[in-house]
Amino acid sequence: MVATVMLGAFQFTGGVMSGLRSTGNVIVSPFAWTIELIARPIGHLSSGALNYSEIVAQNKQLRYQLGQAQLRANESASIDRQLRQLSAALDVPYVNDLPTITAQVNERSPTNFIATIGISKGTNEGVLVGMPVVGNGGLIGRVVATTLHGATIQLLTDAASSIGCTFGDGKVNAIVSGRGLNHDLSVTAVPLKATLTPGTVFATNGLRGGLFPAGLPVAKVAGVTLTPGATTYDIKLKPVADLRHLAYVTVIAWEPGT
Repeated sequence: MVATVMLGAFQFTGGVMSGLRSTGNVIVSPFAWTIELIARPIGHLSSGALNYSEIVAQNKQLRYQLGQAQLRANESASIDRQLRQLSAALDVPYVNDLPTITAQVNERSPTNFIATIGISKGTNEGVLVGMPVVGNGGLIGRVVATTLHGATIQLLTDAASSIGCTFGDGKVNAIVSGRGLNHDLSVTAVPLKATLTPGTVFATNGLRGGLFPAGLPVAKVAGVTLTPGATTYDIKLKPVADLRHLAYVTVIAWEPGT
């Protein structure tokens, strides 16, 4: 009987303990589940932070590579543009066999009426006052001042510029003068007997004592007006050379009187 009671006690105790363990599991499990839920998003946040940092770093690297590629493209375009400008400066068939000096434009005039540019070659390179300067398809002016490694060019649009020219069959001479940087050129009276149409080119006449050798393209007729009763043309003249985009020019090693 004692054994029976003890066995029953043990069974009761085992049941109680088992119940307690079950109750403990029920009590503890929610805490463990809660801790797991809390810890899980923290893990995701940590992983997300690492991924975000990697993305930022990759974006920075891509932006740098894109910037380098754009820089190379810009440099290539700049070199191509300079080569085209230099080729245009060297393409001067109207100079014939006269020696030339190619220079880069490094300065422009401060006002519209005083139309000058500075170039990168001077007396040390053979540039002298009075030498004609061509570029971008035609005459642009002449050297009016020099230093050892630089020179000032008076453009043909300068208000103080006057150039002896001819056109067509060369039988009529005229003086083409500047009126300021952004203005058309003016020309002395051209008689109606001369054949003159839009597109006609005025070139230097090369007369003895003149400032320029013969045959340099100076200006092109942009318009011709015939006024009733007039004996001369009303002419609109523009420079042959593009004076707005001068990068390189060619100095002709020719001096007045030679």
